[in-house]
Amino acid sequence: MRPIPALAALACCALLAACEGSKVPQPRLTGVILDGAIDETSGLASSTHHGDTLWLLQDGGNGAFLHAISRRGSRIATVRIAGARNTDWEDLDSFEYLDRHWLLIADTGDNGGLRRTAQLHVVAEPDPIRDGATLRPSWSIAFRWPDGPRDCEAVAVDARAGEVLLISKKRKPAQLFSVPLRPARGVVVARRIGTLAEAPAPTTGDARRDALGRQITGADLSPDGRTLAVLTYDRLLLYTRSPGEPWARAVARMPAAQPLPWLHQAEAIAWAPDGKGLIATGEFSPAPLVWLPASR
Repeated sequence: MRPIPALAALACCALLAACEGSKVPQPRLTGVILDGAIDETSGLASSTHHGDTLWLLQDGGNGAFLHAISRRGSRIATVRIAGARNTDWEDLDSFEYLDRHWLLIADTGDNGGLRRTAQLHVVAEPDPIRDGATLRPSWSIAFRWPDGPRDCEAVAVDARAGEVLLISKKRKPAQLFSVPLRPARGVVVARRIGTLAEAPAPTTGDARRDALGRQITGADLSPDGRTLAVLTYDRLLLYTRSPGEPWARAVARMPAAQPLPWLHQAEAIAWAPDGKGLIATGEFSPAPLVWLPASR
């Protein structure tokens, strides 16, 4: 995607003005990604090991790289992922598992509906973070959908349950699937869990624009494992479950919904480590990093 600096800069200024002076938790600008090499962010994750560090990836055509950035948007490091091809990387997740810190790369994009299988790559989060380092997946998961190819840009790891949650994008209604986090070798068939209830979208009077705005572009699971955040182009949806409740039942309820302020083509979402809010950004350059309150 071509950078649109004028629009992005205007959005950042407007967001700053909108967030000033309010005592109620409001969306706020935490930083701006100005690095010209980062202009197609499609996945974002909060480090579980390095304080305020964020990890991001870019979609197909940008090579097999992960970028570490600060909350202000400055680039800390770029690392290469060896042995993994960026066919269409669409989401990124961080999680703790077996007393280690991990990043999961979701190579699940399929705009043309042509891919027979998709891949998930799990790499150990580096410590320390070194610019120019090379990482290799500790394991990869090859899977296919039970009913033919699907486009998927929203993936979240439920490490407690030992599964990876996947949400379809273009088919309506959106459906939730899962695959094992550590499956046996071979191609896994994703298991359908349920259908996501959708909060009514505020209409613009343009049916096509409303429909596109509701397409799902990202997901992340809260640090306590209770709330699944689902990002669309124009909204944030929060599905919260009770202790012991299955996801099938939780996502069937109407979610808490909030609009996304000044984010053109919102593509990436990550919970903040404290679980009190989330950070979102878009697929353009420069790109604002926007903190959103977790109004559950």
